Amino acid sequence: MSEKSIQNDDILLERLKSGDNQALTEIYNAYWKSLFLSSYSLLKNKETSEDIIQDVFLDIWKKREQLKITISLKAYLYACTRYKVYDYFRKNKKGINVDLIENLNTRAYQATPATKLMHKELVEHIETVVSTLPKKCREIYLLSREEQLSHKEIAQKLNISTKTIESHITRALKTLRTSMGGLISLEMVIWLHSHIN
Repeated sequence: MSEKSIQNDDILLERLKSGDNQALTEIYNAYWKSLFLSSYSLLKNKETSEDIIQDVFLDIWKKREQLKITISLKAYLYACTRYKVYDYFRKNKKGINVDLIENLNTRAYQATPATKLMHKELVEHIETVVSTLPKKCREIYLLSREEQLSHKEIAQKLNISTKTIESHITRALKTLRTSMGGLISLEMVIWLHSHIN
């Protein structure tokens, strides 16, 4: 992402925080299409995808005064969109076509060049933040994330208590949450932890 784009996004965010609804319109116009395509590639439903994008921008408007986005705006919007899509799947399991769910992971990585770039930026951000964690915290987080070991399995492997494991995982997730902007919910960080790499 160019320095000029980042500066423009920073200016738009400042205007947004001060209640300038034209700034929201400009952000929407700049990003809605790539976010819609990201959502549609997974949902294959135009109306639901449009609703999700509207919800993302509505949330940003409602929370504008507290926004503290520390990654790029486009990566933040992408993360919010992906989370809302997966949340939609989670809440509507019974009404969703089985074929749609079966190849979900494949479709998630067959997006447009713009969404692939957003995804790459988000993954790089998460990896960078994880690399800054204290050694033991990082080790435990990676055992949980990459090897998908349970807290009990990690505790046995490292010969420490499950309470210590929980403490390190909580610290890692809190650090990730802070790094992405304090308004991202813990639930979303846990989802990112499970689905983004």
